[in-house]
Amino acid sequence: MSNRIRTVLEMIKFEHSVFALPFALTGALLAARVTQHTWPSLKQLLWIILAMVAARSAAMTINRIADVRYDRENPRTAQRALPAGVLSIGFAWMFTAVTVAIFFVAAWQLNPLALKLAPVALAILFFYSYTKRFTTWSHLFLGFALGISPAAAWIAVTGHLDMRMLILCAAVTLWVGGFDVLYACQDIDFDHRAGLFSVPKRFGIANALLIARAMHIAVVALLAWLAASFSLPWPAWLGIVVVAALLAYEHSLVNANDLSRLDAAFFAMNGYISISFLLFWGAATALWKV
Repeated sequence: MSNRIRTVLEMIKFEHSVFALPFALTGALLAARVTQHTWPSLKQLLWIILAMVAARSAAMTINRIADVRYDRENPRTAQRALPAGVLSIGFAWMFTAVTVAIFFVAAWQLNPLALKLAPVALAILFFYSYTKRFTTWSHLFLGFALGISPAAAWIAVTGHLDMRMLILCAAVTLWVGGFDVLYACQDIDFDHRAGLFSVPKRFGIANALLIARAMHIAVVALLAWLAASFSLPWPAWLGIVVVAALLAYEHSLVNANDLSRLDAAFFAMNGYISISFLLFWGAATALWKV
């Protein structure tokens, strides 16, 4: 049983939940402080976390189901649970159904608008899995799938949306899209063989790295815009400096002739970025005079 659980967690890359969750929690903190001059309740935070983890787990499983043929043909992914036969497609569909049900229950527990928008959120998450078949910019679709999380958290707390949250949504979209461009560099040969689309395939690795860098520069600018729009105190601005420094270090780890440290850039650094953002912006909301 424990081996099955570990296999499922590996299939959905459960540890990568840390990428989007801190941004969603930041959205929840901002929402409660702006609209209610207080903090999100523990109940709200728990349901937001459960909704996020459930939705992401369902989306990752759909991604693995949709890509099982490609995963089987790609040497880098051939040992994943579904292509290797460790888990069955039937089990993956059942797991998806369970996580979707949990997501809807969490949305129902939050507020009516969250429940109404739940199918839209799932449609966005599931649609990403098919974008690499027809567009170079699938990386931005992945970014948008995670980028909606701060807006979703704001809605979860307030029952409506502040348009300023779209700035943070855009920042997360470009952040995720940028590091997905980096990650896709290691599959450029397979994308050519399989007829899949990606920025590295279309523009080459050197130009793909420049595009990812431009996306991440835009992330810093968007975060500065967001902090100014809310008139956040100094910890938010210090957090932006930290994020910018970590992004710069992430890009220093890879170049067109050496992708050997790509895993470090993708996994460790992006986890540090999202958690640092939450810590500094959480401190800013605590000092915020609203």
